[in-house]
Amino acid sequence: MTNQQNVVVLDLKSHGVRNVLLPSSLPVAKSFSPQELKMLLMKRFETEKGGAKINAWVDSMRASSPTRIKSSTASLPETDEKSSWIVHHPSALNMFEQIVAASKGKQIVMFLDYDGTLSPIVEDPDRAFMPREMRAAVRDLARYFPTAIVTGRCRDKVYSFVKLAGLYYAGSHGMDIKGPSKSCKHKKGNQGVLFQPANEFLPMIDEVFKALVEKTKPIPGAKVENNKFCVSVHFRCVDEKSWAKLAEQVRSVLNQYPKLELTQGRKVLEIRPTIKWDKGRALEYLLEALGYANSKDVLPVYIGDDRTDEDAFKVLRDRGQGLGILVSKVPKETNAFYSLQEPSEVKEFLRRLVKWKKLSQAEAAP
Repeated sequence: MTNQQNVVVLDLKSHGVRNVLLPSSLPVAKSFSPQELKMLLMKRFETEKGGAKINAWVDSMRASSPTRIKSSTASLPETDEKSSWIVHHPSALNMFEQIVAASKGKQIVMFLDYDGTLSPIVEDPDRAFMPREMRAAVRDLARYFPTAIVTGRCRDKVYSFVKLAGLYYAGSHGMDIKGPSKSCKHKKGNQGVLFQPANEFLPMIDEVFKALVEKTKPIPGAKVENNKFCVSVHFRCVDEKSWAKLAEQVRSVLNQYPKLELTQGRKVLEIRPTIKWDKGRALEYLLEALGYANSKDVLPVYIGDDRTDEDAFKVLRDRGQGLGILVSKVPKETNAFYSLQEPSEVKEFLRRLVKWKKLSQAEAAP
């Protein structure tokens, strides 16, 4: 009679644990209790799940932001694709007369992203300086219209780039909002705007920043930026072969902080609080602070180039009030109504807006 022994084995296909009888003559490398095998199973399952998440992150990193539209017809030339997209998102410069006509009897309020909108995209985020001509255009704009910079950057950092006191600044994707440092003739509502809905997360964000700095040191080109209420991991200068490794390091840190979430921008991974707040909410908050919460006499105009700006574009579309303008040279999925190709066109649009306002005021003068 052959002796047999009960052995608990791992059934990987069904992700389960089962008992089988094996002849005692067959060697068993190591015996595990059901509880031990369950732990091994869970560890393997989490590894597989984590691997799938990393692959999804890398795919998204490749896509950058916002997602570029793929032609429904494989043979459709790129020029035809762009022409079709432009029909639905015409140039704000070409449609300038229609835009200002829509503002008749209304107060235009300007919302501007920073990177890729007011400054060119550069390899080193610490050197994303605003050109002198653009600063002059924004300065003049703020003299005639309430103007806000809405950015994923730390508010203090973007202010050091812009250096204009008469603006509203919404940093960290709108989680750090401050009004002009001097009196503002446009403000109808509350004085001294200062809003930080994610204050309680500051110590956590600081911990994550320090952890990510250490974790990403072995990856050439990776740069971690503390934006006060969020942490940005820039991978614009990271070899694509290292993206999966970078994503794994970010995931290993993020897993320890369930109250934080990952979002993406152009060549950047961003870790921020899970609170329901974004650039769209910031836009609504600023309109309320300016006294235009429920006003029909306002035309918000938001100009941005990134995936995070889509939250603001969607708010304007859902409100049926205001205009979103996407800055992009290629067709992209967007909730914006109009488009501009690059920061130089943004500058031209702002200049034309100021010129139109000056002429309108001169014509209205007695």
